[in-house]
Amino acid sequence: MEAPLYPNLPFDPSTPGGGQPAFWVGPRHLAGDDGRLYDAVAGTLSGLGWTSLTIVRGRHEPDEEPEDRQVLRSTVLHISPDALRWAQWSLADEPFHLGGLPITWQISARANTSSPLASWSSYFTTDVPGEAVTDFLVALDAREEPAMPLAGPELVLDAVTAHGWLRDIDQPHAAATDPTFTSHISLGEVPPLIQDADPRVLATAADEAGPVGWQAWAEPSLDASCLWAASFGCSVPHDLVAAFAASLSSTAPVLRRVLPVATRERLLQAPA
Repeated sequence: MEAPLYPNLPFDPSTPGGGQPAFWVGPRHLAGDDGRLYDAVAGTLSGLGWTSLTIVRGRHEPDEEPEDRQVLRSTVLHISPDALRWAQWSLADEPFHLGGLPITWQISARANTSSPLASWSSYFTTDVPGEAVTDFLVALDAREEPAMPLAGPELVLDAVTAHGWLRDIDQPHAAATDPTFTSHISLGEVPPLIQDADPRVLATAADEAGPVGWQAWAEPSLDASCLWAASFGCSVPHDLVAAFAASLSSTAPVLRRVLPVATRERLLQAPA
């Protein structure tokens, strides 16, 4: 188990958000999202020239004063300049769960603008490191054809093993885990409700194995819930998943003010 570099300078979650000290921490895949997953990703999308549309809902009770009306920001939709790719941020008033955690970002792409349907979608819950999501989006933005496969699944495993992750003994060509066996990435069965344009998704019988896609998650202990989870539909190009995997497994430290309770003791910390 990894230990803090500076045990005499513990991370204090009770400190007010504005006054929290910043720390460089690692490994990245256990560092959480710093409570800034929307801001980190939205800032990147803005820099790439994507436009955003906010869908706002309100709740008005009888005899309620206008200033007391509850406003819920249900969805923020970010669209690329060519309208072939988009990223949707949803808040928890209508949660969609993955691994028991609410999904925050859903990222999709289509082959052309003549079809309103996504060719594939990917999903990220709370506490997925923002760096990994933004690197996935940067790679997606750089692609001329966001729905065209360009590489095989081995590219994803090469991305994580280059950073010290271990191939699964039973599935060396389909799964890998970090050296502490906490975080995993696997090419396997896609969870229910994951949207994809592959017709085999709809044609698969209940007793048949359907198309496979990449799944990633962090499980701090066997009896604990997941820290985060990510799911990629079966048509998500492998090179885009590899960009996510390479960033997720990166050994470069990340800046954090808020650390996940479940993994705080596993993180190396250094004051920023």
